[in-house]
Amino acid sequence: MSSATCKDYNDVTDLRAADPGAIAKAWNSRTTRPTVRGNGRLMIVAADHPARGALAVGNRPTAMNSRVDLLDRLRAALADPGVDGVLATSDILDDLLLLGALEDKVVFSSFNRGGLAGASFELDDRMTAATAASTAAAKMNGGKMLCRIDLDDPGTVATMTACAQAVDELAALGLIAMLEPFMSSRVNGKVRNDLSPDAVIKSIHIGQGLGSTSAYTWMKLPVVDEMDRVMEATTLPTLLLGGDPADPDEAFASWEKALALPSVRGLIVGRTLLYPPDGDVASAVATAASMVR
Repeated sequence: MSSATCKDYNDVTDLRAADPGAIAKAWNSRTTRPTVRGNGRLMIVAADHPARGALAVGNRPTAMNSRVDLLDRLRAALADPGVDGVLATSDILDDLLLLGALEDKVVFSSFNRGGLAGASFELDDRMTAATAASTAAAKMNGGKMLCRIDLDDPGTVATMTACAQAVDELAALGLIAMLEPFMSSRVNGKVRNDLSPDAVIKSIHIGQGLGSTSAYTWMKLPVVDEMDRVMEATTLPTLLLGGDPADPDEAFASWEKALALPSVRGLIVGRTLLYPPDGDVASAVATAASMVR
């Protein structure tokens, strides 16, 4: 059995048990691709929420409980030729790799998953997943960091410091540092991101200043009101995130409008596409991909 062509999930488990070294070999032999090619637009699916204990989608608190269900959805998304690649933690990426789903795909690793959803230390979001070294060893395209900034939470500075270090480490290896900044605060004990235009603008300025170089830094930003004004805050290449909108149709319409802005290079969307209300992943992905193209 080839290390990159497991037929099913039982094969994946069997290989993990019998030959774990096959995973590194599969990464080394995978067909890679440059991040930017063709018209430079990117359609990326995201699946790093589970590692932070965030398993809900909309009003379904356990929507992402099943790993094989999530993998089925990811494989359906990645099968669309309009999808350039994926962002996820190493456990998910290794599974997709072994199933042959990452050939000729852009791959971003997820770095900081220490800020567990609902934890008292949620804003002290330490690097507990991938590293710059592991990302380079697997010949991925870059790594992504979540940087939530709460001016009332001392844990924020540890997160900022960790993100700045990761930006430098990725840049030293010639890899993209994908920064996802938010101005955040606790409301009734729960962390909420401020999605007002001025708050997003402030988060951009703080985020893009992290690290000793911005040469390899990209932004991952929410679609909010007044996106034309928001995007005036940066010259960095930007991918738009999908979040977990109440109305997917409204989200699609807002993405389409924002994709026309100069700095915007595409979408990096997870739950909206992987768990659409009608369950039709392929259709949701095709709609988003057509907007990007």
